Amino acid sequence: MNKIVPLLISLLLLISCNRDDIKLPVPVNGDLKFICAVDISRYPEISDSKSTFYDFNGNKKDFLNILKENGVNTIRLRLWVNPKNVQSGFMEVKKFSETLKSKGFKIWLTLHYSDTWADPGHQIVPAQWQGISFTALRDSVFNYTQRVVNEITPNYIQIGNEINSGLLYPYGNISTNYQQFIALMKSGISAVRKNSNNTKIIIHFAGTEGSYWFFNQVRTLDYDIIGISYYPIWHGKSLNTLKEKMQYLSKTFNKKILIAETAYPFTLKWNDWTNNIVGMEKQLILPEYPATPDGQRKFIAQIKMLTKELENGTGFCYWGAELIAWKGNHSTSASPWENQALFDFNNQALPALREFKNE
Repeated sequence: MNKIVPLLISLLLLISCNRDDIKLPVPVNGDLKFICAVDISRYPEISDSKSTFYDFNGNKKDFLNILKENGVNTIRLRLWVNPKNVQSGFMEVKKFSETLKSKGFKIWLTLHYSDTWADPGHQIVPAQWQGISFTALRDSVFNYTQRVVNEITPNYIQIGNEINSGLLYPYGNISTNYQQFIALMKSGISAVRKNSNNTKIIIHFAGTEGSYWFFNQVRTLDYDIIGISYYPIWHGKSLNTLKEKMQYLSKTFNKKILIAETAYPFTLKWNDWTNNIVGMEKQLILPEYPATPDGQRKFIAQIKMLTKELENGTGFCYWGAELIAWKGNHSTSASPWENQALFDFNNQALPALREFKNE
């Protein structure tokens, strides 16, 4: 028999196979067409409390499965250097990341370079790095970031969290120690680039006021994505202005852009005795987005749409999706966010969660 005939038969059989039976390699690159993320940094602690979660139909279901089934494709986690307990520490985040990867989520880490919260008003040097020389501090940033990249292998990583005025004060205060700020940023970025070809680097700024000045200060740095926090209570109530400023930033600095943090209440009521951050109508965008389940849904739908409409818009992240009143109705030290979670006071999924699905 002519040797060409068996070859043709094999080729025809391959073509006739159902495409679903062909297993293509899963790309290791962290890129997604559009990031639909939630920050659930406190979920490991909440999970230990044995809290139960329910889907839209009231069926008890695994919390992470509910997120996955409704289109969440990326999980954002904060990472503290040496926190006073295990929460948001290296080992907890590493272990949780492994669980999340097994369920198919991409991992987005936000490195606070602190033992506690870092934000525009707080950038406290970790205790073990205090009092060391600047050279040693720069090396510590590199070594720490390198360990994170090698052991957790995130798809996305932030070099600092809401670093409007710098990080690792006073060493990296952008106004008083600009060159040191740049050197610290370069050290963290270098650790990522030297150890991963796939991890995308985000630089994160809170709000849009002053954002052009800030991103002009970091224009020489090697990063991939501009990240913006947007909360109406702090950053203005015009979504049109938000969109215009994000578009301007993206075009001016030729970067992809996303909303790194946002949230909105589904009620102004409380479900524990911990003071809530949002609790008054004057903190809302009215009348378009009332503090109702549907108002919350409409807000997220609009955030998603405006980001998708940007020329380089690449996604959004909802902060505190998991922050139910997990310590009970009378706790004064639990959630200041239970009225902004993506689950109601019965721990049932809210309509806003449906908006995470990509069409």
